[in-house]
Amino acid sequence: MSNFDSDSGSEGEWEDRGELAWNEFDWERYLREQDEAITRYLRFYETCKNSPDRIDAVAEKMGWGQDDWADDDASDSDDAAEDDEDNFDEKEDVYTLHKNPIFISTKAIYLGLQRSWQAVASEPARVPQPLAVALLGSIHRGEEVAVQAIHALDFGDYAMAVSLFKRALSELNASLALVNGDAALRYRHVAGWREDALPRIFDLREIWLRVIAECREELERPIDEEE
Repeated sequence: MSNFDSDSGSEGEWEDRGELAWNEFDWERYLREQDEAITRYLRFYETCKNSPDRIDAVAEKMGWGQDDWADDDASDSDDAAEDDEDNFDEKEDVYTLHKNPIFISTKAIYLGLQRSWQAVASEPARVPQPLAVALLGSIHRGEEVAVQAIHALDFGDYAMAVSLFKRALSELNASLALVNGDAALRYRHVAGWREDALPRIFDLREIWLRVIAECREELERPIDEEE
């Protein structure tokens, strides 16, 4: 899907893995690498945050939209990783939800929102505590529903993905209502956080709307075109 191609390798990948048998250490290393992809996306996003086309700019930096986008996970790795290549040769061939560009971008942008809000809301004098709790809860619920939508997307259930993304958008609107409320605007630190957070919230909205549009295109495609 444009630079956020949901068809980047999920269908049939589990069947194609053959006799892949990783132990807990292998999976832990794999998951750490995927966690790094999220933090790398967030670093790129912070660098590009003043660019009007930052979503596509970050996707390009991540290598998405290219056949080998999943191979771009070594930019910040240590030389020590080379010592384990013989025992971990299959790692680039394994696809899980954690490699989905929509998953990575959603988790990364939400991570930035959570970190910055927690830093502001940790001081009771800066933020009314009902607002602090309500907004953190809304951010968490929005991320949770979005991840459910990405699961549906990854399994090719486009109708369910659309429904879940619409729920995520509803929760995003709830977050917007909180940061645009009178109580929020009366506090200087909240207003400062809001200025930085609004573009991120709208970027999440833009990413999800792109995916919804392409899901609907898939749903409207005649069955004989897929054969």
